[in-house]
Amino acid sequence: MARPVRDAVHLTGEQRQFLELAAQFAARDIRPVARAVDDAQVESPLDLWRAAAKIGLTAFMLPAEVGGGGIVDLLTQARVQEELCHGDIGIGNLITSNGFYAAPILELGTAEQRGRWLEPLCGDDPPLTALAVTEPDVGSDAASLRTTAVRRGDHYVLNGQKAWISNAPYAQSFVIFATVAPGSRSKGVTAFVVDRDSEGLTVGKPMRKLGQRAIVNAEVFLDNVKVPVADRLGEEGQGFYGLMRTFDASRILIGAATTGLSRAALDLATTYAKERQQFGVPIIEHQAVAFRLADMATKVDISRLLTMRAAQLFDAGEDVTSEAAMAKLVGSENAMWCTWAAVQTLGGWGYSQEFLAEKWLRDAKLEEIEEGTSDIQRLVISRRLARS
Repeated sequence: MARPVRDAVHLTGEQRQFLELAAQFAARDIRPVARAVDDAQVESPLDLWRAAAKIGLTAFMLPAEVGGGGIVDLLTQARVQEELCHGDIGIGNLITSNGFYAAPILELGTAEQRGRWLEPLCGDDPPLTALAVTEPDVGSDAASLRTTAVRRGDHYVLNGQKAWISNAPYAQSFVIFATVAPGSRSKGVTAFVVDRDSEGLTVGKPMRKLGQRAIVNAEVFLDNVKVPVADRLGEEGQGFYGLMRTFDASRILIGAATTGLSRAALDLATTYAKERQQFGVPIIEHQAVAFRLADMATKVDISRLLTMRAAQLFDAGEDVTSEAAMAKLVGSENAMWCTWAAVQTLGGWGYSQEFLAEKWLRDAKLEEIEEGTSDIQRLVISRRLARS
């Protein structure tokens, strides 16, 4: 049984209605296929993707003027993300993944570019897309990327290699970050929208992963790929600003996603502890188990409150780099602890594939790594403290 959410902020009737839609889809359509999707290893559930698109869940975060759901405030987006990821974090992240591609287009693109690339994402059968930043030797330090973009008249020529790109095997369009001035770090970072069919762009084999297998990752290779100047987002060197704002939002959404995962672990552990008996009483009456569940419940609420605060500040236009880092750091580490606690509570059954606890533990690990490891988030927070 799902633990009810008591929101600390006022939500409108429309917001609550949409949250209910997401919660129902998560329970009815996502959770029942989570194990099968995990077993498939390198196949995204495209039928589920299309089902989500038909009811507006893949484009709810896009502006109404391009045909999206018009839910552009990050606070509501975060709560929707939590509900979807309560069903399954990998599938939930897949369903909202086009929002990650759209973010730099919304941040840096012209009205014409936003219409051209975002309107196709708002139909009943939208394409999957991808954002390509990470490289084999460049992870958290995005300013040091090595993919180059050299201007030649009315186009750029891109060369380089991207790694761990979510949706790459399926994506019809990529937002690719490259540098126009190698060695200049953030000053040269520029964003481009590149079509999948561009000559010289190839995608590697799907990567086999520990968890979150609903999203398939692969390398992307760029060999003299020509990109029209009209497909550049913003001016040369503006890409890093757009990327950092994108990461601020996505780290807050990771906080929301991990809250949903932690909540799922808590629900499972609580239900099991009420039903399982040891020494003649339900194990929820054993102090060690009861205290563990109390810690889980507290960690879920801490993660949500930090995420909601960061989302509110983001919506107010504030600099939220530190708050976003806190939301991701605490959310991801709490998810690791809560999924471990669920496995521990279920004992041998938690270690087996009879329940989803072991899968959730594997899923949680990714969030301590992607978009800046926990160590990087601590560094971001400490640097802000040093400057304050």
